[in-house]
Amino acid sequence: MESRRQIILDAALALADEKGLAAVSMRSVAERTGVTPMALYPYVGNKAALLDGMVGRLLVDLTPDDAGPGWQQRLRALARSGRGLAHRHPWAAALLFARPAITADGVVAVDRIYTALLDAGVPDADVPRVERMFSTLILGYAASEVGGRFGPGELDPRGRRGQLPEGALPGHARLHKWLDAPVDWDAEFEADVDDLLGLVENIAGRPRGRKG
Repeated sequence: MESRRQIILDAALALADEKGLAAVSMRSVAERTGVTPMALYPYVGNKAALLDGMVGRLLVDLTPDDAGPGWQQRLRALARSGRGLAHRHPWAAALLFARPAITADGVVAVDRIYTALLDAGVPDADVPRVERMFSTLILGYAASEVGGRFGPGELDPRGRRGQLPEGALPGHARLHKWLDAPVDWDAEFEADVDDLLGLVENIAGRPRGRKG
């Protein structure tokens, strides 16, 4: 049976999905659940605790139990879940970037990444740093994808190049064949995850004491 706290947090998530994160307040969530704002405080504390609770509820979906035994399988599953979460809740990345994972659900999610990195052989001292890198890159990609950063905007790549005199963009000129080509975003994401896993392997295999 769902707890009262879970019902409140799910109502807050639904409100953010419908109206955006800025619409989430103690008053609006209370109205959604049919109680007074004061009735929420025993379950979520205050607005900050409500947002922290939302982070935890989001991260529950980020930790699939059937990812597989290997660390590569588990990190890949977490990466795909992060991308899927951003597609389901386009506002979520902004919240996840703004608040630490401090609730029980959130801590469990982070611990699963820690244990996967430990199983990969990443030195203990490097695990927190690598977790931050992994999480930030995955969520950053997903946020950019759903937020429109990867889109052409009002000008396609050729039109953007045409704004400046010929020769002003040597990098663009060399890459124009690839910049003009359509992008398979699923394939690109999987390639990026492959590169991330390769980086984890590189860090795990690096001689101890050498950072460069």
